[in-house]
Amino acid sequence: MTALPADFLLAVDKPEGPTSHDMVGAARRALGVRRVGHTGTLDPFASGLLLLCVGRATRLAEYFAELAKTYEAVAHLGVRTDTLDRDGAVLEESDGWRDLNQDEVQDALGRFRGEIEQVPPAFSAKKIDGERAYDLARRGEAVALEPCAVRIDALELTSWEPPLLGFRVTCSTGTYVRALARDIGEALGLGAHLTSLRRTSIGAWDVADGLAPEELGDPEKVADRAVPPLAALSHLPTVEVDDSVAERLALGQAVRLEEDLSEAVPLAVAHGGTLLAIGEAADGVLRPRKVFAA
Repeated sequence: MTALPADFLLAVDKPEGPTSHDMVGAARRALGVRRVGHTGTLDPFASGLLLLCVGRATRLAEYFAELAKTYEAVAHLGVRTDTLDRDGAVLEESDGWRDLNQDEVQDALGRFRGEIEQVPPAFSAKKIDGERAYDLARRGEAVALEPCAVRIDALELTSWEPPLLGFRVTCSTGTYVRALARDIGEALGLGAHLTSLRRTSIGAWDVADGLAPEELGDPEKVADRAVPPLAALSHLPTVEVDDSVAERLALGQAVRLEEDLSEAVPLAVAHGGTLLAIGEAADGVLRPRKVFAA
């Protein structure tokens, strides 16, 4: 039987229906490992790329949060729902989409590229006075959330079959595609909700490389797709250290290095081709923040 590494990251193609937590549970059972997490939630109705962290790699989840994400989505124009997606209650309907043309749609999309302010959905995990917004919304209480700055790196029309509008978006972390669909609809004077959502990439990770849930029980397939922690952190600056420096860092000690180090960003510290620690540098001094040495 193929032996799996103790610590790794794994791309999974989540189907519609299960929650991200459900997928973590399925991975725990299939892999026979208790310590499994993920780098960012997908809504139950959404499908696509979910990055699982296994073993000590669960301590790395935060270092994937800032990676841009790409989604394929379809918005239904003219129908507003309370959750901003197909699972919500219909609040208002309009057939104004019948008068729209594709040029107007393209113009509306253009308003959302770049740095924008976005009001998160009422049905979201944002907190208001210590309570999740979705808990307030489910109780029928008013939810007033402040706009958040997000970044839309790319936004393009992929299909136009009124009242359905397909689009592809690459965006910063913290962007709600449901809210983007809402705002595109509002820009067109109609409102809208999301009918489908699929995450296709997170940074350099692509859903095409993801395992289906039923493949998690195949050790050979998992071993073939398992990505070691150091390789998974290729988006971070990396510094290789020798035996003497590695020994001190493994003990949690700061060390001074001769080479120039990237400052004010996490550094992947490598020793012998494996991840030794996550560190931070200032004034030529490398300080370990998370140590992974055995």
